[in-house]
Amino acid sequence: MRTAVVRVGVDPTGELTPARLADGMTRLRELCGAAGAEVVDNNLPVMPASRREAELLIVGDDPDALTRLAVGLCAEAFGTEPVAGVLTYISRGTDDDAYGVLAGFGLTGDITRTADDDGWDVVHVTLRKADLERIPESRIHTALEASLNCEVHIRIV
Repeated sequence: MRTAVVRVGVDPTGELTPARLADGMTRLRELCGAAGAEVVDNNLPVMPASRREAELLIVGDDPDALTRLAVGLCAEAFGTEPVAGVLTYISRGTDDDAYGVLAGFGLTGDITRTADDDGWDVVHVTLRKADLERIPESRIHTALEASLNCEVHIRIV
């Protein structure tokens, strides 16, 4: 499973006091702990209203479900109507990360790993030729290398 970083604007109107923001963060940590999520330690009380975003680390693959969970937790913790922000994924260079990158493009494929002569990982990805008619191979290759931080070879079948 992948770990998402879900960002949520918790004070879109800029009305919460620094004390209320600090209390909300404490409550959010409690709620996240019970939900199996983590909160990134942001100092919201010193942030301008436009940047008061909580960042939650949540394991899962469904961006919509992860966003709903994060927004719900923030609404309960802060007593506001939070606004969903950007969702990204943490990459640890695993095969799950590679499958996640492919899924982000709407692709499926086979992934195998080997080691080169110096012991470095080389990831081999097998994709269908039909999939590359709508997404350039170079774009997939770049995304995989960035996510995995290793050499990637794409094989077309």
